[in-house]
Amino acid sequence: MYNSTVARLTYRAVLGRRRALILFILPALLLVISLAVRLLTGADDQIAADVLGGFALATMVPLIGVIAGTGAIGPEIDDGSIVYLLAKPVKRPTLIFTKLLVAIGVTVVFSALPTLLAGLILNGNSQGIAVAYAVSAAVASVAYSAMFLLLGTLTRHAVVVGLVYALVWESLFGSLVAGARTLSVQQWALALGQKTADGGLVVSDVGLPLAVVLLAAVTAGATWYAGQKLRGLTLAGEE
Repeated sequence: MYNSTVARLTYRAVLGRRRALILFILPALLLVISLAVRLLTGADDQIAADVLGGFALATMVPLIGVIAGTGAIGPEIDDGSIVYLLAKPVKRPTLIFTKLLVAIGVTVVFSALPTLLAGLILNGNSQGIAVAYAVSAAVASVAYSAMFLLLGTLTRHAVVVGLVYALVWESLFGSLVAGARTLSVQQWALALGQKTADGGLVVSDVGLPLAVVLLAAVTAGATWYAGQKLRGLTLAGEE
């Protein structure tokens, strides 16, 4: 189910110059903000939770998911180079699975790790806040990667649609509107982070069992449907 050649090509596409620039800027911004907050306010658990929840998990993680998920396949479909991969003796589910693993790996590295570092800077992992939000970021990375990989197979405007979802639904409605939180990947991931935290500052509006089911369903469903969409692409001369 994993193809090293496809993985290498996908990494090259996702970490291209423009995408790599954004991938580095967002975590760097989080770390700069965290350092500035620590210097100005000292170690404060509530402020640490606010920064990690409001910027890292609600904004940075979905945006990086958009970049990595859509970048894993969208550009190849847009410019037609996907036909060269489809012409190879590689099963199409294998293509999707490999690209998903790459997207997940990139998203975790550029979101979960900086979130952990930011938490350590903010309050030294007091009450397990840094680890809890890092776990949430890693879990969310899996679901976002699958969702945005699927989006890359559905539309040529995957980045735009993904950004609207990330900024409007996850960052705005998912954080502020109570009813929308149940349908937010952010809240599902927070349920797992809440389980690892020591205090009551990491809280999700979704129970852990439901969160696990929804995360698994969205990830598996998006991956399966992306495979079906890719299977529906035909090469010239195919019947």
